[in-house]
Amino acid sequence: MSFDINEYYSRLNGGDVLMAFKGSITSELISNVLEVVESRLDEYDESSKIRKKVYNVLVESLQNLYHHIEVLPDVMQKEYDEKFGILVVCRLDDRYRISTGNFITQDKVDVLRKKIDKINTMSREELKDMYKFILNHQRLSEKGGGGLGLVDIARKTGNQLEYTFERYDDIYYFFNLDVYINLAK
Repeated sequence: MSFDINEYYSRLNGGDVLMAFKGSITSELISNVLEVVESRLDEYDESSKIRKKVYNVLVESLQNLYHHIEVLPDVMQKEYDEKFGILVVCRLDDRYRISTGNFITQDKVDVLRKKIDKINTMSREELKDMYKFILNHQRLSEKGGGGLGLVDIARKTGNQLEYTFERYDDIYYFFNLDVYINLAK
């Protein structure tokens, strides 16, 4: 095991942190995070447009994390919660960063990588068309919106989705997604 989650979490905590959390991802946590971040955004006196964008992208990011998190096996639960995840929201100089992280099984890495890479190559118009197509033609998966989340995040931010997959062991990788929201220019 070469990937150190605590060291990774510490690295994420750069900039002006509005919220940082590592542990069990629950629906109660999501409600609490949204309340805290909303009040912190008010303290920054951001425009309503930026506050709304950060809040909406945070909601989507949290839903993705909550719905796609792996339930860890007992052997890993000695070190991590059953539904372990990481969330850090911070304000950097000219943008906000929402970072999420969670374990995924090796068999899901390539599918997720291809999905994100495809999204990252699409224009705003293509993203809009893909969003509408998924909304109108795809059935919802057992975990939620049939792939809408990442497309919606890319649409709302206008930025590439940055990600890494860190090998944890023979079965699990740690997936990190960084989403950037630019401040109004």
